[in-house]
Amino acid sequence: MRRGLRGLALCLTLTLSVTVTGCTGEGDEKTTLRVLAGPDLAVLEPLLDELRDETGVELDMDYRADADTGDDLVPGTGKGGGHDLAWLSTDRSFRLRHKDTAQRLLRTPTMLSPVVVGLRPDVARELRAKSPGGRLSWADIADGAATGTVRFGMADPRQTGSGLAALVGVATAAAGTGGALREDDVSCDRLRGFRSGQKLTADSTRDLLDDFVDHPGTANALITYESDLLALNSGGRLKEKLEIVRPEDGMVLADFPLLLLDQDDPDRRAAYDKVVEWLQRDSVQEKIMRTALRRPVSASVRRDGQLRAPVGNALYFPDQLAVVERLLDDYGDPRRRVPDQVIFLLDFSGSMRGERMAALREAFADLSGADSSATGKFARFYQGERLTVVRFGGRVLEERTVTVGGQKDLTTLADLVARGGYGDATAVWTALDHGYRTASTVVADDPERAVSIVLMTDGENNSGIAYEEFVRRYEARAAETRAAVHTYPVHFGEADAGALRRAATKTGGRMVDAQGSSLSEAFKEIRGCR
Repeated sequence: MRRGLRGLALCLTLTLSVTVTGCTGEGDEKTTLRVLAGPDLAVLEPLLDELRDETGVELDMDYRADADTGDDLVPGTGKGGGHDLAWLSTDRSFRLRHKDTAQRLLRTPTMLSPVVVGLRPDVARELRAKSPGGRLSWADIADGAATGTVRFGMADPRQTGSGLAALVGVATAAAGTGGALREDDVSCDRLRGFRSGQKLTADSTRDLLDDFVDHPGTANALITYESDLLALNSGGRLKEKLEIVRPEDGMVLADFPLLLLDQDDPDRRAAYDKVVEWLQRDSVQEKIMRTALRRPVSASVRRDGQLRAPVGNALYFPDQLAVVERLLDDYGDPRRRVPDQVIFLLDFSGSMRGERMAALREAFADLSGADSSATGKFARFYQGERLTVVRFGGRVLEERTVTVGGQKDLTTLADLVARGGYGDATAVWTALDHGYRTASTVVADDPERAVSIVLMTDGENNSGIAYEEFVRRYEARAAETRAAVHTYPVHFGEADAGALRRAATKTGGRMVDAQGSSLSEAFKEIRGCR
């Protein structure tokens, strides 16, 4: 009896330490490791008892980890303090933010899951009908979001690994380089149309799935881990299962790494090695696959039928922190979406007759959906966007604003551009001054709405106010307008490139040259860079 009491007292004493060597019975030892875990790992709870029984290591799971907050994983600080291991869906941001620390940590991938798209069957059919061969890409999803066909839910990329991976995936596809995103790729925001389709968001994947089920009319698509969609489809919570789309232009893979936060303690290291060895067994990988619906990291484990679909092109995660931060900054708060307003100042002087006007009309047709290329799908006008067209010659000829709600609004816009009535001169700076007058009103009425001006002319200013007068009036405008509204001139025909470049620099925009390409390509470039 006394010997048993002494053993019990020893166990109780040891359990007070952060990492303990305790007793499961007389002569038996067990080690408890505190784990900072992502909520995605809760599904593995049924296997943790087996892990303890077979290795003597118990994992005390603390499901408080945010996606990739970085500071929380640094030993001795934040949430990482007091934890022995971290087990997340991804540690990519952490590795970017704390390269030196991350290089010193032991890291073991434990399972795989790509970020994919789940579509209601009718939406999938509609998108496939428009896509050659029925294969869908991120560009097709972005195009569907811009038209209102796809209304998706996605976890907040600032808070979750799945949301960040999805954002990286679609941004990589939009860049079209085939490699990891670079600073040049995110210096232009090409995701406006895509993000206009986000109707649900949450700070965790679990909350996102619950909201999707509880509000069936809000969204018809989900962008998240493949495992989440497989679990949702098999859980009996949906009236009809989602069709899982693995975009053909690639996906970002989560590998759910297990990190040893402190390697200085030999007991922790030994316990970590035991856990890793157990998790990598083929028999355990099979159990993880069936329990969590995630792909095994072991190539020798045969994947279940629903996990045999090829991942295809695995997209690279950015290797620069500035790229990720810029991407998140551009994407903004998913809960606060205010569509942009673009003011198009279009030269309708006599020199625009014929082929040049045909090129302008083609450019607007492409932005309205006629361009089926990947870049065209990312650049098109989107639902809720407000578009103002100002036709000018020697003076302002006409102004019209439409808010895109469907094809009818785009037809109205096309009719406006197609309408005749040319001027006999070119008042470039009068038109730009008029554009800033309109923009000032918008900024005053709705400070959160992003406003930009696109100036297209094929000639030099020969009427109206001079450039110097435009500058004087511009500098007299409210600071809020000058800070928020930039001009993107298109150099076309015989336009004065130097003057247009000066105007762009003065207003914080940049000139786009259509001389070596086309008006359509120039407009698409501006759509991504304003």
